[in-house]
Amino acid sequence: MSIRKNNNSDIAILLEDTPADAVLRLTLNDSKRRNALSEEMMAILSSALKKASSNKDVKAIVISANGPAFCSGHDLKQMSAGRQNDDDGKLYFTKVFASCSALMQQIVNHPKPVIAEVSGVAAAAGCQLVACCDLAIAADSALFVTPGVNIGLFCSTPMVALSRNVSNKAAMEMLLTGEMVDSKKAEKIGLVNRVVADDALDQETIDLARLIASKSSMVLETGKKAFYSQKEMPLSEAYEFASKVMVDNMLKHDAKEGINAFIEKRQPEWKDK
Repeated sequence: MSIRKNNNSDIAILLEDTPADAVLRLTLNDSKRRNALSEEMMAILSSALKKASSNKDVKAIVISANGPAFCSGHDLKQMSAGRQNDDDGKLYFTKVFASCSALMQQIVNHPKPVIAEVSGVAAAAGCQLVACCDLAIAADSALFVTPGVNIGLFCSTPMVALSRNVSNKAAMEMLLTGEMVDSKKAEKIGLVNRVVADDALDQETIDLARLIASKSSMVLETGKKAFYSQKEMPLSEAYEFASKVMVDNMLKHDAKEGINAFIEKRQPEWKDK
């Protein structure tokens, strides 16, 4: 059972001690700052993801949030305070954006599938966080926006993840206008997998996570890594790469077990190897 949501903003992220059904839920819990990606929030989230990568009890991860916003992006008050430095904040800004970029890549490169459960607004780097996750389920009331142009700051780093998930024109419209995108449009352009009623969001997400977690973790890790690797390759190179992955996969225990179970019309017993 996933951890119940509460309004305690003294804990930046809520996480489960014992993941249920091999699904770990990480809940952003700084509602006073609309779950902004402060330095502290990014560090804690990164640490939790790192621990989960080697936890054999975790086969899928859900990132959710408490409060009216999924994630409002960078903490602009914290960022503005950095301008007090002698270099007008250049070194500080460089550090913050490097940390954020590393966190987003950590999600993409994570061996476990990561699912965003989106309620409320996902803005700027919060929208980037959704786009970086492997899958995303949104509440009907969820909103998405890359509003940098409205404050004189183009959402350049969110652009990286956004442009790799939706069409060029859809990404450019969001980036150039800074206008809100509702959940239905987000689903239409491919930013989220599906949209559900607000009161069904938790259950829909955990059902999807449990379905994924029921598979071999070896296969999940192999497939996720191969998916993102081949996307950056020319077609012929991608097929050559994918064929080698398939050969290696076929030699694994779980492939032998899975195929035998299919032939014998029984449930496979995964060894995750």
